[in-house]
Amino acid sequence: MFICIDLWLSSPAMRAVVCEKYGDVGNLVVRDVDDPVPRDGQVVVDVFAAALNFTDSLLVRNLYQVSAPLPFVPGSEIAGVVSAVGAGVDRFMVGDRVFGMAFVGGFSERIAMPVAALKPIPEGVDFASAAGFFVASSTAYGALVVGGEVKEGETVVVLGAGGGVGLAAVQIAAALGARVIAAASNGDKLAVCREEGAVEVIDYSRESLKERIKALTGGAGADVVIDPVGGALSEEAFRATGWKGRFVVVGFASGDIGKIPLNLPLLKGAEIRSFNIAPFATKEPESLARLETELVQMLASGRLRPRIGGRYPLERAAEALALMEGRGAVGKLVVEPRSRYGQC
Repeated sequence: MFICIDLWLSSPAMRAVVCEKYGDVGNLVVRDVDDPVPRDGQVVVDVFAAALNFTDSLLVRNLYQVSAPLPFVPGSEIAGVVSAVGAGVDRFMVGDRVFGMAFVGGFSERIAMPVAALKPIPEGVDFASAAGFFVASSTAYGALVVGGEVKEGETVVVLGAGGGVGLAAVQIAAALGARVIAAASNGDKLAVCREEGAVEVIDYSRESLKERIKALTGGAGADVVIDPVGGALSEEAFRATGWKGRFVVVGFASGDIGKIPLNLPLLKGAEIRSFNIAPFATKEPESLARLETELVQMLASGRLRPRIGGRYPLERAAEALALMEGRGAVGKLVVEPRSRYGQC
């Protein structure tokens, strides 16, 4: 391990994917940037994997609720090896395998991060799985457990089930003992959903989402719907919830905010709920810590593993982001900044 670190540190200037102007992800460039130096309470992590999220794309296009000042390096989920330690740090040491989340900076060979934002990678978990774990899985887990209050044996419909959050919701709902119906836009995605625990699937590019949910539930409707997609599918899915059903809004991957007539909850006794991890983290930090602990235990035990749909070097990060934006990805995509050095 330490021999590997010596080789990394002797490499030329650090490379990173840089957003120099807001707009299309195709404008991103790969160039040398200054090496990070750890401040007090920080460590530098040599990044072996950085997972893609829709937030990364929104920041590049300056469409996120908070702007990242130019120039900046996109990427929020990372996994790698500690290569330098700042003053006052006693939780990690050089050579430790860690993973965590940042606002930006992940699509680079190294990143400085506060110790509080990092966790040890469980034994037996690879870098890509660790990097692709928290954002999708914590969002999916929160949507199911906090937003949906899913109970064993209930029927859970997951929209956008082939994406990062959607597929994580399929996996977690199945692990919780729910009957999972996965809905996605093509057969290839749905085949993966079956492999990850869905007992029934719906191709909403070919069939009516509402009618198919009703048919698969014997007319009773879904107990819980997890919706990270939005758009016209939201109303269709809500119309197929059952009595006292819970419809959980997670996001709008379609780019269109769904609209649901408010007479429908009244008629169905159903509820429209939501889960957004950002305010949840600030409003209920203790609850979030508990959820994260439960998730890491599932990761460490092997009960939960993110589905890695593609691995890309830094030079192809824009291509990967474009694929994600077009909803062509299945599971999580990861950039591997240190792929030219090999793995330790």
